Amino acid sequence: MRTLGVDLAAATKKTAVAMIEWGQGSARLAHLALGVDDQEIVDLFGTAGMTGIDCPVGWPDALLPFLTAHLNFDAGPVLAQDGIAGRRLLAYRDTDRFTTAQTGLIPLSVSADRLAHPAMRCAVIQARIASLHGPQPRDGSGRLAEVYPAASLKIWGLSGRGYKGRGSAETGRLGLLLTDFKAQAP
Repeated sequence: MRTLGVDLAAATKKTAVAMIEWGQGSARLAHLALGVDDQEIVDLFGTAGMTGIDCPVGWPDALLPFLTAHLNFDAGPVLAQDGIAGRRLLAYRDTDRFTTAQTGLIPLSVSADRLAHPAMRCAVIQARIASLHGPQPRDGSGRLAEVYPAASLKIWGLSGRGYKGRGSAETGRLGLLLTDFKAQAP
């Protein structure tokens, strides 16, 4: 079995992939790349049994009716989201609320943060995958699943705090994370 992991950024130059080949009690890094474009992600998806993508694969259910109503000057659906509770429904998905309840971590909002740019790119990648390999359910029950590495690390008891960063210090943080991971999952 081959598993593809995609760290999707808005820009190709900051997008990375890793392909793991699983054997009898072993795992091998088969492919690792930075600066990955959409077509390479789609091609690699075709060779993987499962793909995890670190990016939202959808938007909050309340967002589209809200935006459509706003565009059409239809006050009812817009006013239905008045107040902080309504804005939270526009900003966070059921997936985000579930993640927060399970881990205490609050994911970035796909509709109200810089995360929207990679999510728009992800929607295009999903459309390309659908045209070649069939639509993939957004709930992870197909061959594509949204992943949240910081939450996974926390649940696994690994130190995920500050594993991403800028500059040379990031290498040190990633090294510590890998050392921790290897100790717990040789």
